[in-house]
Amino acid sequence: MRFILAGLLALFALGATPALAGSGVVTVYSADGLHDGSPNWYQTEFDAFTRATGIKVQYVEGGSGVVVNRVAMQRHNQQADVLVTLPPFIQQAAAEGLLAPYIPPRAAPHILPAMHDKRDLYWPMLNDYLNFIYDSAALPAPPASFAQLLAPKFSGKIQYSTPGEAGDGTAVMLEVLHAFGSRKAGFAYLAQLQKNNVGPSASTGRLTALVNKGEIYVANGDVQMNLAQQADNRNIRIFYPAGPNGVRSTFAIPYDIALVAGAPHPAAARKLIDFLLSRQAQLQISRIAYGYPARTDVHPTDANFAAFQAALKGVTIWYPDWTVVLHALKADLAAWHQATGS
Repeated sequence: MRFILAGLLALFALGATPALAGSGVVTVYSADGLHDGSPNWYQTEFDAFTRATGIKVQYVEGGSGVVVNRVAMQRHNQQADVLVTLPPFIQQAAAEGLLAPYIPPRAAPHILPAMHDKRDLYWPMLNDYLNFIYDSAALPAPPASFAQLLAPKFSGKIQYSTPGEAGDGTAVMLEVLHAFGSRKAGFAYLAQLQKNNVGPSASTGRLTALVNKGEIYVANGDVQMNLAQQADNRNIRIFYPAGPNGVRSTFAIPYDIALVAGAPHPAAARKLIDFLLSRQAQLQISRIAYGYPARTDVHPTDANFAAFQAALKGVTIWYPDWTVVLHALKADLAAWHQATGS
């Protein structure tokens, strides 16, 4: 989840991955993050899927934009059956005609309409949310508002990852524009905040250790990542600064799943999509991956899920129009660079 936009900039190239012959395989091209560690949610569910269906899963991982670009390159000799990536790249794939419509029959009634494509081209599989973190050893309480982050005591003590390079950094830009009600007001605020900002960071994850050690007091992050990091970073705490209207808000940054247009194994692909969106698979998301289930009828009882819910308590959730975000992204990034001088 940390590098939504890194795929466009990464030099990493996926190796050749020809789809295996026959109907006993399904090939997944996915953004990274869910196959990390042991156990991990992907491999747990892939193994369960193979046991249940006899269909093997061929897994290919890359940056969010890399996997979409790979699907685009293979348009006339498609190797991928299922695509999993993050906004706004899933919207890019949809706009380029790389996805085929599919309605997962058992999951669809339990997924919020605002979260899935109106043409049924993609569906959320796992939710995560933007947040901020602060050093609880240095600060008795979190900054209550974005305005408080402009205080002199935060000079050289704030750092957020770079929009256009880190996905969570891009999310910060979008959240500020939303909180301040307009691009003009939002970019004006970010220009002011730059006085306290340490400087660019391509990585969001590395900021956690800096906050934990008190080198900086405030940074950005996401709920899934920061909850997972708290065991090794005891001083970090999650918070949400309020905008000028006094509202603390955030938005979902989901892993979206889709059937690839021209998939060599479409029947197997539909089965895997159904499986990953099943209640049983969704129940494991928080326990294994520290994520938030996409289905509204899934309510895990594990400690990770309880911590995730507590982190969002009292915070207003809003839903970006990712198609609009994608259309405006190039101009917004240019405006951010101009406002911050970065």
